[in-house]
Amino acid sequence: MRPTILAALVALAVPVAAQSQTYRAINYLDVVPLTSTTFEVIESDGKGARGIWCAAADYAERKLRYYGRIYISEGRAPSRSYPGRKSVIFTTDVNSLTQEPTTSLTLSTTRVGVGLPANHAIQFCRPADYDLGELMLRRK
Repeated sequence: MRPTILAALVALAVPVAAQSQTYRAINYLDVVPLTSTTFEVIESDGKGARGIWCAAADYAERKLRYYGRIYISEGRAPSRSYPGRKSVIFTTDVNSLTQEPTTSLTLSTTRVGVGLPANHAIQFCRPADYDLGELMLRRK
């Protein structure tokens, strides 16, 4: 009976340990470090691509003190850290990519190798300055 209890406690402790290292980004998305250069942004609250890139840039700048280009290492898929959730895995290490690094005219969360400078992606953290509804309200 003791090995079963021990196994259950270990199984419970692993997700708790991963979540205790979780960084809460400026837009309230959770970011989980996977290695010293790779991290996972957990989708939440319907924040789409802008929110995911915002969280990645916020983590890169504030936690890693990294201001270079960040890349999608693994596109939107089931989360490694939060079962039942979706995530995008980013890296600051261009050499760890499985595909050639690229740029994109659209904001992707699925294409491996797409990269943006952190100081560009952090702009997606701004309030909805460019939301049409907001602009219409400000004109009145």
